Amino acid sequence: MYIISKKRFITILLTLLILIIFSAFYVENSISTFYIGKIEDPIRNGDDHTNKMAFTCNVDWGNEEIPKMLDIFEEKEIKITFFVTGRWASNNPELLKLIYSKGHEIGNHAYSHKMHSKIGEKQNYEEIKKTEEIIIKEIGFKPNYFAPPAGDYSDITLKVAKDLGYQTILWSVDTIDWRKGSTEELIIQRVMKKPHKGAILLMHPRPATVKALPYLIDKIKEEEIKIGTVSDLLSE
Repeated sequence: MYIISKKRFITILLTLLILIIFSAFYVENSISTFYIGKIEDPIRNGDDHTNKMAFTCNVDWGNEEIPKMLDIFEEKEIKITFFVTGRWASNNPELLKLIYSKGHEIGNHAYSHKMHSKIGEKQNYEEIKKTEEIIIKEIGFKPNYFAPPAGDYSDITLKVAKDLGYQTILWSVDTIDWRKGSTEELIIQRVMKKPHKGAILLMHPRPATVKALPYLIDKIKEEEIKIGTVSDLLSE
């Protein structure tokens, strides 16, 4: 009968323990990597064969322009998606309620407009969740869509958003209305040179955008394209 010495037994035991720890670490990281790799990409547009497009407006400022935009949308009989930051919603609950009461869709634009690729999982979670809680408090509705500030995100951002029940939304048509020197004419040029079928258009509450909106809406409608919310576009 072969007898293992105490010293050899301890060595074997330690070796097995190290192997078990290493295997657990490897499996955990493999699963994590595999999971992150399966996160869906952000949605930049809908079906490019559909006669629909979505208008979105990211809101962290521009209060004086929002009522003007709402009047235009009401006159033109369209609804859009407003992505609001948590800090804006917290400071402007009545304006948020007004937007929602007009039948527009509300989306989550994170709390303080951070660059989400530069922050960790905990901060990504806090930025999105805190905004969600404010929106629910003010209008009684949890948004379905998340638009990362400046379109900036990482795999962690996408994972956190998905875990919180959001689809991450970007755009295919950019007004670039936030840029200094963006006039009504430039905004119209940028929008009209892009394909509109299935598109997601991004805007902000800027004076030049308000001026450009009636023309843009009329010209896009002439293409027999229906303008609506992100939900309208993705409903197919």
